[in-house]
Amino acid sequence: QVQLVESGGGLVQPGGSLRLSCAATGRTFSTYAGGWFRQAPGKEREFVSAISWGGAITSYADSVKGRFTISRDNAKNTVYLQMNSLKPEDTAVYYCAANSRRPYTVVKTGGEYNYWGQGTQVTVSS
Repeated sequence: QVQLVESGGGLVQPGGSLRLSCAATGRTFSTYAGGWFRQAPGKEREFVSAISWGGAITSYADSVKGRFTISRDNAKNTVYLQMNSLKPEDTAVYYCAANSRRPYTVVKTGGEYNYWGQGTQVTVSS
């Protein structure tokens, strides 16, 4: 069992930056692949980014490619999402997820993740 806690969300102006953190407790995060998803009001949850257990493989949604960077520090049991050049359309609740079933690759489908955080709100507005 692993518990995930996101932090780092908030209100930022367009063009600004935020760094989300996902801290894992209960079991070592290094045996899990990690992912970030988001859900805007009235929309379905969508994939944002994913990282393999060791950090060697990453993947991004086309909408965030070149602006967001996923990383992890297994010594700190934490996965990060650095978000730059934020746009109003990035406004959503961002969720961290952990996947123990296929830790050596990246997974874009939310249903394949077996642990989820509670979410952190990101609002991009002037």
